[in-house]
Amino acid sequence: MAVNPTNYKLSDRTARLTAQDILPHQVTAGPETKEFLLKVIDILLDFIRATNDRNEKVLDFHHPEEMKKLLQLEIPDNPVSLQQLLADCATTLKYQVKTGHPHFFNQLSCGLDIISMAGEWLTATANTNMFTYEIAPVFILMENVVLTKMREIIGWNCGDSILAPGGSISNLYAFLAARHKMFPGYKEHGSRALPGDLVMFTSDQSHYSVKSCAAVCGLGTDNCVMVPSDEHGRMITTELERMILERKAKGQIPFFVSATAGTTVLGAFDPLNEIADICDKYNLWLHVDAAWGGGLLLSRKYRHPRLSGIERSLSVTWNPHKLMGALLQCSTIHFKEDGLLMSCNQMSAEYLFMTDKLYDLSYDTGDKVIQCGRHNDIFKLWLQWRAKGTEGFADHMDHLMDLAQYQVKKIKQNPDKFYLIMEPECVNVSFWYIPKRLRGVPHDSKKEIELGKICPIIKARMMQTGTMMVGYQPDDRRPNFFRSIISSAAVTEKDVDFMLEEFDRLGHDL
Repeated sequence: MAVNPTNYKLSDRTARLTAQDILPHQVTAGPETKEFLLKVIDILLDFIRATNDRNEKVLDFHHPEEMKKLLQLEIPDNPVSLQQLLADCATTLKYQVKTGHPHFFNQLSCGLDIISMAGEWLTATANTNMFTYEIAPVFILMENVVLTKMREIIGWNCGDSILAPGGSISNLYAFLAARHKMFPGYKEHGSRALPGDLVMFTSDQSHYSVKSCAAVCGLGTDNCVMVPSDEHGRMITTELERMILERKAKGQIPFFVSATAGTTVLGAFDPLNEIADICDKYNLWLHVDAAWGGGLLLSRKYRHPRLSGIERSLSVTWNPHKLMGALLQCSTIHFKEDGLLMSCNQMSAEYLFMTDKLYDLSYDTGDKVIQCGRHNDIFKLWLQWRAKGTEGFADHMDHLMDLAQYQVKKIKQNPDKFYLIMEPECVNVSFWYIPKRLRGVPHDSKKEIELGKICPIIKARMMQTGTMMVGYQPDDRRPNFFRSIISSAAVTEKDVDFMLEEFDRLGHDL
């Protein structure tokens, strides 16, 4: 059942009320408040049902100017009724992309985990901040337990961690901590404390947020050296060492290497042990951006060799809202050294972080971070982990990877219709669809250009029909190609079959 704004009728009396007529403004309005919230829940449940109904569209697409006419986006001078607010909620979901739909293969974060969603509902209701134990005692303890468990899975029996607003900020935390560890005077004295120009290194396939660190933190993007990758998207370690020596010869100071465990496009895993050897040799900080591939740390079948050596790193970004399926957003940053987050970021604001509180102050997390207010992202993950168990997560990771391998098998079985670009290391499957006019044509650079041209056309058709969503992009070696992502627990082999059949239906005539 799709969300229909006309389906959610309040009683005549409640329908005319406004937000000023229910809790917390009117303490006797418990029944009216409950009636309103139960209708909101009906809207949410209908959206959940539609999201898991393969006969429903993934999206009801409209161009921006058309969409503006379908929505009432204006901010009124006077309050609207509770009935209108319900219509607003229903209309919002009616036109929202169903990212939990089994035919949504578009983003690294797919799926709608019901337990994690329930956790987010509770989190919103509790509506607390995460800077001190006194204001969030239960959630602070949960965070401590879960992050300790994640560090143990990485391979550390020590260290510290924090939840951050996204993998980009997690990578920023790693950069800041690395600079602070190597040049502690920077916190007070800025660039005057540095003995020269700092240089950082990352793969040319890394997430753009790594390069952004250089811009945000004053190095300049010229001092973020992009190390070439091989044909599979993995950093070439001989090039890394060559570039380190090249920069040292110029009098610059190499200090930070960000390796990637699961690149955004190809899903490649950099060779961590080889990179760790180089970092040890030249005394560089090794950070691993495992925002995408970190979930495979839980896999018995696929952890090695992809993540072998991650325990040798000094910091790790790991996003449970990606492969693990926690609701957005849920990003963690982990450090091997305890106390570094506090030393790097502490500002000792006296109105929050007094030293004479009645409890153990080590549970106050707010001074570890560059934020002040911090959203509670832990409860949905804690609840989900309780529901699955670590073994359940291991099975889930293996299942997703097995589905990607199933897709690869089906592509290989239909070489006239599909061209597999490479064997995937993660659940990213990169391929071209081949329309009828190009079948039998030898595969060369000219054919790839033609295949690249049809990608945006097929994507437009799939959005207009609403049957599925799969992303496409170019890279530095090839024109546009499709990259499907399987990170949703809802996906089955039949959904993979549907995806490939739908490509043929949408694109055979191009």
